[in-house]
Order: sequence, then C-alpha cells, then structure tokens
Amino acid sequence: MIGTEGSAGGDGRVAHDVDLWHHGDREVGDGLVDLAVNVRVPQPPEWLLAELRDSLSAVAAYPDVAGAVEAIAARHGRSREDVLPTAGGAEAFTLLARAWPGCRPVVVHPQFTEPEAALLAAGHDVTRVELTESGGFALDADLVPADADLVFVGNPTNPTSVLHPAASIRALARPGRLVVVDEAFLDAVPGEPESLAPERIPGVAVVRSLTKTWGIAGLRAGYVLAEPVVVERLRGLQPPWSVSTPAAVAMTACSRPGAVAEAEALAREAEADRDRLVSRLRNLGVEVAGTPRAPFVLVRVPGGEKIRLALREAGYAVRRADTFPGLGPDWLRIAVRSDMDDFLDALAVLL
Repeated sequence: MIGTEGSAGGDGRVAHDVDLWHHGDREVGDGLVDLAVNVRVPQPPEWLLAELRDSLSAVAAYPDVAGAVEAIAARHGRSREDVLPTAGGAEAFTLLARAWPGCRPVVVHPQFTEPEAALLAAGHDVTRVELTESGGFALDADLVPADADLVFVGNPTNPTSVLHPAASIRALARPGRLVVVDEAFLDAVPGEPESLAPERIPGVAVVRSLTKTWGIAGLRAGYVLAEPVVVERLRGLQPPWSVSTPAAVAMTACSRPGAVAEAEALAREAEADRDRLVSRLRNLGVEVAGTPRAPFVLVRVPGGEKIRLALREAGYAVRRADTFPGLGPDWLRIAVRSDMDDFLDALAVLL
C-alpha cells in the first residue's frame, strides 16, 4: 500500500508516497502572479474563442469527435485508426491504467505524477525508476526492469524540462510491453524534435495535450496516438461522450496547419523567454536542472520551501517540487512567462 511519506524501496517498488495529487493549480491564488501553472497564455487566442463560442449552438446534440479524429490524424500524418481523443491527458492515463490490469507498471521519475496516481487508483503496484540529478535527469533505458510491461515516461519531462532523445525512448520498446510517452509539452518545443507522434511504432503510445499551448485547461482536450489495437482497447473503457463538443472543436481547430504554425511561433518565443530566464537565474547563483527545453524550469535553492513561501508573500506563485518523486523541498518549478524581470528582482532579494 502507498503511504504519505518516503520513497521507493531497494527494488524500486513504491513503499510510501508523496502527494501525487498536488498540481500547480493548487499554488495559485488571488493577487498572485502565476508562475506555478504551465499553461502558457492567460486565455485562448481570439480565433479559437470565436470557434468555441460558435460550438455552443450545437451543445444540444451529443458530441461527435469524428472531425477531431480526422484533423488530429492529418496533423501527425497518422491513420484515423491510430487516434483517440480524450478529456485531457488525465483521462488518457486513467484509461491506460485500467486497460492493463495485472501488469507490472513502471513510472520514470521525476515526471508528471498523474500517470502514477491513475495506476494506484486502478489498483496497481507501481515500480519507480528515478533519474538522477548527477545524470542531468537524462533517460537511461537500462534502468527500466526487463519484466516491466507498461512504462510511462515524459518527453519533455515535467518538471525537469529535459528532452530525451527519441532513440532512448525507442530503446524501451520490446514485445509484450507498452511504452507510454507523455508529449504534453512537445508542441512548445520548436520543431517538435524527438517526437514519436508522427510514426506508428509497435508497443508505443503517445499522449498529447492541447491545454498548455492554447490556454484551454478548462476544456480538457487531449488525445492518444497508438496502434489501432491499443486505441480500440482504450476506447472500450472510455465513457460515452467523454469528450465534449467544445473540446472536439478545439482539437479540430488547433490541429489545422495555420494553428500548428502559430504554435511553432509561440514555441520560439517561449524558447527565447526561457533562455533569458535561465541566464538570469544562473547569474543569481541559482542551480537550474539539466538542459531545459520546455516552457518551465526546475531549480534548486537552499531552503526552497521557505523561498517559495516568501515569494508568495511578495506576490508570486511558483510550484513546489517536493511532490514529484525523486525531488525534495529545495526544488521549485518556475513557469516561463514573457516578462519575468520583477519576479527575478524579488527572488534576488530572498537569496
């Protein structure tokens, strides 16, 4: 059973736990500058808002995701049979956890905690593979037990912001194993390097989210790309009409070539903003983990929890990172925004 403290035992199997259900939205509050949630924009662009408003005229009918499936398949060069729209990445992880009962699941940490939370809720015993700071939190496929038959890994990984080589993830694939790659932030990396989304790879499922780039976390819009046999297995467990009409409209709209090009431009802006942030942080003597590639950075500062609380007093919400397995209270995750000078000035006073 999972407790509330501690870490994996010597064999990697989880003996105790941190709060896997803690997410960045619990850090924000009235009057605070939100640097805790990884949604890049404060609201969707006007063209997307217009399509969402128009979609409300059709909500008397049951949702139909056929158009979204077609658009997503075209966006990634995949067959329609490879696509399953979901109510955000969270539903995808829940379906995956329920679809493989009796397996030996492995979660590569530090990473987004929802996959492990979904596995625990489905009654699984979870094995953790914890990547190391000394190794730059880089993926080492040899660390994953040979008998693991369901493996979860993020790319780029939340919260480390590390982008793993596609070859390292491919090395995890083998007969009888499903590798689940959480690519929720890859559309925020210019050119989407190392993505496995465009290719049907035996034993690999890719989970994508649209909420981060487009400011639609409240809609719950995501999807799975996998072999048809995996998609059908997941669809068989998915509640009817779980993807709402507005979410399906958003999936269609955000998968069009013009939207993909806009996302690329946003990613390049975020990359420049992140590089400036990393440079300033390091000039302040703050340790930045690995080589950040996503629109957030993981940092370690002595007395991190006190710093986090002091930042709240100064008007800034950042994400505590001790709820990510493999990290501790000195680690904080900071979302990248366009103008962070005032935040950095406030942080400098506290260091």
